Amino acid sequence: MEKNPYIELAECLLPEEMVEYFEVVKVDKTTETLDVTLEERDNGVDGYIPGQLRPNGFYQESIVRDYPVRGRKMSFHVKRRRWSDTATGKSVSRR
Repeated sequence: MEKNPYIELAECLLPEEMVEYFEVVKVDKTTETLDVTLEERDNGVDGYIPGQLRPNGFYQESIVRDYPVRGRKMSFHVKRRRWSDTATGKSVSRR
C-alpha cells in the first residue's frame, strides 16, 4: 500500500524524535487549515519487562498550534498512548 504523500511530507517537517515516538496517522487539509494527527507508537515504557503492559487506548488528545504553512493555520493533534499494567491493573504512560 502506498503511503499518503501528505503524511510523508508531515513526517519530513517533524523533528526526528517526534517521528520516533509518534506515527502520523492523518493529515487534513482545507483552504484555511492543515491538521496533522499523531498517535504515540506502541513501543512500551522504560522500566517494564516485555508483556507486563498492554495497550489500553489513548488519553484525550492535545492540540499544538504551530506557525502557518503557506497561509494555512497548522495544528498538531497529539494522542498519547495509555498502557495498563497486567499485574496491578493501574494505568501507565510514558513521561
